[in-house]
Amino acid sequence: MKQAFSLHPFLVFLLVAIAIGLCSGSAPAQLAISLEKGIGDVLSSLLMLIVLGAMFGKLVAESGAAQRVSRALVNLFGTRYIHWAMMLIGFIAGVPLFYGVGFVLLVPLVFSVSQAYRLPPVFTGIPLLAALSVTHGFLPPHPSPSALVVQFGADLRLTLIYGLIVCIPAIIIAGPLFARTLKRIHSEPLAAFVVKERPDAELPSLLNSIITILLPILLLVFTELPPSLVLLAAVIYATVSLGLMQGMNMSVITQHCGSAVKDIAPVLLIIAGAGALKEVLTASGAGGQIAASLQHLAIHPLVLGWLMAAIIRICIGSATVAGLTTAGIIQPFMVASHTDPNMMVLAVGAGSLACSHVNDAGFWMFKEYFNVSIRDTLRSWTIMESIVAVTGLLGVLLLNSFIAN
Repeated sequence: MKQAFSLHPFLVFLLVAIAIGLCSGSAPAQLAISLEKGIGDVLSSLLMLIVLGAMFGKLVAESGAAQRVSRALVNLFGTRYIHWAMMLIGFIAGVPLFYGVGFVLLVPLVFSVSQAYRLPPVFTGIPLLAALSVTHGFLPPHPSPSALVVQFGADLRLTLIYGLIVCIPAIIIAGPLFARTLKRIHSEPLAAFVVKERPDAELPSLLNSIITILLPILLLVFTELPPSLVLLAAVIYATVSLGLMQGMNMSVITQHCGSAVKDIAPVLLIIAGAGALKEVLTASGAGGQIAASLQHLAIHPLVLGWLMAAIIRICIGSATVAGLTTAGIIQPFMVASHTDPNMMVLAVGAGSLACSHVNDAGFWMFKEYFNVSIRDTLRSWTIMESIVAVTGLLGVLLLNSFIAN
């Protein structure tokens, strides 16, 4: 049977971005600048996180630390409730951690649990990722909600309290409950984080494993170090605590780190392509123009803010850009309608998470790490994000009705 014609996803992204740019009237020189800016922006924010996170995850996996912690989790919660445990881990880590950091740190743990107990990786991972996503979109100190608090003149403390109230049902519905429909999705996780089980005698202690895995989270919470330096410190610490102290020599440790980088390289290329497409779409202004045309619709202001953010998110692919662009459009209308600014922060945050698809770097991180088809990524990741957006809006409207009264 003749093989179907195919192109590498990175080339597809570039070709589609160029076609969209030319159709929107961009000059070739300006289009080249947009492509380079898009690739540069996304890699500048994610390159060190993904590479260092992959090295850290590889050391945690190869040393047996992930296996030790996964056994402790299953002993505590049982395999029947392990997806609830993952949701809780994602929520606790998601409050202080940026999404990308939480993803690269915690996904190897998901793979270890799913491999050790023969659980479907997508079923096990979606609750954790739902929690990370909700905290990223709803709760300060994450970039978008923090910026929206300032732009709308909201109260940071009240926004955080209201956000916690709204995000809990959103996480439960989009996480453990929705995950139950995903058990049949076939997934072969990224090879860097799949290792053979080791005998108990060769595993690091539970205390050593927990301290090493929690170290980057604790450093991010209690220090002002940037995430990239925190992950570098975590890799160095893991090299000692899970490598040298467990009998590995430096050549083996270096080999593991090199293997992790090799496995992660295709992910970086795909994310770079998504960044190029996002920048071209942003430069075209299509999302903002569509959102601005909705201002005169006779609908509830909170629904309007949510809808604008959702449209920009679908067009551009960035939750942060969607939130901040919507803020500039909706703010005058919010003031004129006397809408609670704290509620508007949450409504726009919920809308900015809607319908993540091929122009979003998070979509491709999920697809490549879990190694699933685009169809199954849409069926799991995209629907999960959309459930978060819709349940978030419903939660905001319900809470607003109580506050207004």
